[in-house]
Amino acid sequence: RGLGDVYKRQYRDGIVETENMRCQMEKIRKHFYFSGRVQGVGFRYRSYYIAQSMGLTGWVKNLWDDRVEMEVQGTREEIREMVERLSQQNFVEIEGIEAKEIPLEDEFGFHVKG
Repeated sequence: RGLGDVYKRQYRDGIVETENMRCQMEKIRKHFYFSGRVQGVGFRYRSYYIAQSMGLTGWVKNLWDDRVEMEVQGTREEIREMVERLSQQNFVEIEGIEAKEIPLEDEFGFHVKG
């Protein structure tokens, strides 16, 4: 058995779930601080529309020090994709990202604060 086969479950329909697949499907929550040109360029509203389109939950808000703070909840891959899509937006220039995983919250939707 390979390392990827440490955890393996086969379902009645023949689908085999591995540890790697389970980790990709597991929901997490991340807290972010974005710096760079992230205020005055539609960053929060683009965050909202991307999160809504992907079914992610959380919130985003501007900070007094020109950074943007965000919490987002979804799978690791979905959150990675959201940040990637934000970084590709016109006029947005993300120069720094501080991120940490935090406990999940029971919530619905994604909203813009402040």
